[in-house]
Amino acid sequence: QVQLVESGGGLVQAGGSLRVSCAASGRTLSTNVMGWFRQAPGKEREFVASISWGGSTNYGDSVKGRFTISRDNAKNMMYLQMNWLKPEDTGVYYCAAATRLITDYRGYPYWGQGIQVTVSS
Repeated sequence: QVQLVESGGGLVQAGGSLRVSCAASGRTLSTNVMGWFRQAPGKEREFVASISWGGSTNYGDSVKGRFTISRDNAKNMMYLQMNWLKPEDTGVYYCAAATRLITDYRGYPYWGQGIQVTVSS
């Protein structure tokens, strides 16, 4: 099993920045791909970004150019730097892990509990 724990969420004004982190433990060999998803009330879980063990990245269209995903394999950590935040970025942000590089949340077997990010206008 893989355990994922998010940290760093909170409240920020529009145009501001925030960094969320994800700590992985357990069978981290199963975390070849790690990703961030988010979910706003009443909406489906949305792909934000993913990163492979080797550092290949992929971003959702709504965050390209504003968000940067990174990971530190030695520390089993993943990060999401969010800049130029907008109110529509508000939601619960989830850390997830998979063995394949995909954007569909249904392909990620491991999930964190989620952390709230709120962007005020």
